Amino acid sequence: MADGFEVDLGALKDAATGVDDTLAQVGQQSVTDIPHDAGKIGHGHLADVLSDFLSRWKRGVDNLAKDGKEVVDRLTASNNAYVKADQDAQQHIVTAANGDIQGSGPDPGVQ
Repeated sequence: MADGFEVDLGALKDAATGVDDTLAQVGQQSVTDIPHDAGKIGHGHLADVLSDFLSRWKRGVDNLAKDGKEVVDRLTASNNAYVKADQDAQQHIVTAANGDIQGSGPDPGVQ
C-alpha cells in the first residue's frame, strides 16, 4: 500500500505475549538465589565482591523487567486502539449502509 500503512494485529499481540512470557521466566529465578556468602565461596573478599555484583545485577534485571512490563502495556494498548478503530470504522460503514438501504436519503442515481 503506497499511500498508507497496515498494522499486523496478530504480530502486536504475539510480541506482547512473548515479552510477557520472557518476563515470567525471568521472574521464576532470582539472582539472589546464587550462593554468595563467605562460607560457600571460601573467601571473604571474593564473597563481598560477588555479593556487590549480584546486587547490581539484580537491580539491572529489575529495571529491565520494569521496562519490559511497560513494553507489554504499550503493545497491548496499541493493539486495543487499532482493534477499536477497526470496529468503529466497521460500525460506521454498517450504519451508513443501513441508512442508504432504508431510503433515508435521496437516490443519487435518480435525476
